[in-house]
Amino acid sequence: MLWLAIPVLLEQVLAMLVGFSDRILTGHYLETSHLAAINLMAYVLWLMYEMFAVVAIGGTAMVARFYGAGNLENAQRVTNQALLVGAVMSAAATLFWALGGAWAVRLLQLEGAAADQSLQYIHYCLPVVPLMMIQAVGIACLRGAGDMTAGLVTMAIVNVVNIAVSWALVLGIGPLPALGWSGIAIGTASGFGIGGLIVLRPLVRGRSGLALRREFLWPDRDMIRRLLRIGLPGGADTLSVITCQLWFVSIVNRLGDVATAAHGVAIGIESVAFLPGVAFQAAAATLAGQYLGAGDHQKATRSVVVACLVGGGLMATAGSLFFTLSRQLPYLFLSAEHSDVAAMAATLLRIVGLAVPALAITMILSGALRGAGDTRWPLLFSLVGMLGVRLPLAYWFALESFRLPFAGIVVIGWNLGVVGAWYAMGADLAVRAALILYRFSHGGWRWIQV
Repeated sequence: MLWLAIPVLLEQVLAMLVGFSDRILTGHYLETSHLAAINLMAYVLWLMYEMFAVVAIGGTAMVARFYGAGNLENAQRVTNQALLVGAVMSAAATLFWALGGAWAVRLLQLEGAAADQSLQYIHYCLPVVPLMMIQAVGIACLRGAGDMTAGLVTMAIVNVVNIAVSWALVLGIGPLPALGWSGIAIGTASGFGIGGLIVLRPLVRGRSGLALRREFLWPDRDMIRRLLRIGLPGGADTLSVITCQLWFVSIVNRLGDVATAAHGVAIGIESVAFLPGVAFQAAAATLAGQYLGAGDHQKATRSVVVACLVGGGLMATAGSLFFTLSRQLPYLFLSAEHSDVAAMAATLLRIVGLAVPALAITMILSGALRGAGDTRWPLLFSLVGMLGVRLPLAYWFALESFRLPFAGIVVIGWNLGVVGAWYAMGADLAVRAALILYRFSHGGWRWIQV
């Protein structure tokens, strides 16, 4: 488990450093409107990257099963078909953001300079969406084969490129122009572009039993159908979470730039807790899929339990640090002139510090179920938590008043601002953790056919 988890953990640390770098640049050298924009862009980039989860999740689960059963030819076939479907999705995504980017930013309730800056950022990233897909889907398939180092090597190089380009162009180091906000966007696009090319190279040459082969790149209806049967619920789960997160952010954006900036700073710090969650989620998914493919249900269950205990323990440790160091941590990203943002972010960190154990259970067990091919139940639980708990409570707790859709009734809220929104987030995580624990203990996930 550690052999699988540690490379992914290091990969996530490098990804986190990129986000930290962008927020430090924004918080120390740019304006409050840029802080609001960088917060929204973190979610938009998450959506752009994770939309390929539809094929990435199916690819991981099926490659793991075929690899565990010793069927390398079908493992290769799945990888090729996953990249083929991903290419179609990347073309559709590029077209959507090119034509509808301005509409999407308005829908998310960002206005004024922050909205213009967000749209500018999106346009810089559009040319590298296909390479973003190759990075996401290629790494997912390699993980299904147990190869966790490809993502680590990729993120190490992406990290260096992204940070170096961003700092050089924001500050105008040496002969380079000082581009400010545009420099951060160019750095992000450069990192994703290099990352896609790095993942493509070993797949062309062959790695871990997987390779691009011309005869497998023609559409295979049966394989695509099986891939999407697993991937669509899993991808819909991921995309529904991101979509609801964007809806959640649109509520926060209604509270003004200071609240939006504080939310972004707290989310950036909270991402530290996500690192072991993502790492042990990936390890649990790979082990569960491979042991089920080999017919060993007992080891599949044991591997998931151990991943949850170890990864959850690390996440709980991070949560305790958020709570105890809540006043100091925001200044990692902010200068003293943003003290109002720092004070608000400190309150949010104390809230999330208490919610991290529930987040750990939700992340790691959901990943394990997806790796086993049981993708429908995590989707249902995400929809219940987000649509039934987080979003309704966020409106009620955060806003002074809001109008119920279709009914036209005005509801008086508690007017707690962004703090109320984070209370709603904590309630959602508690509900989802209870539901996913029930599904795992039920054991039906061990008998899913892929």
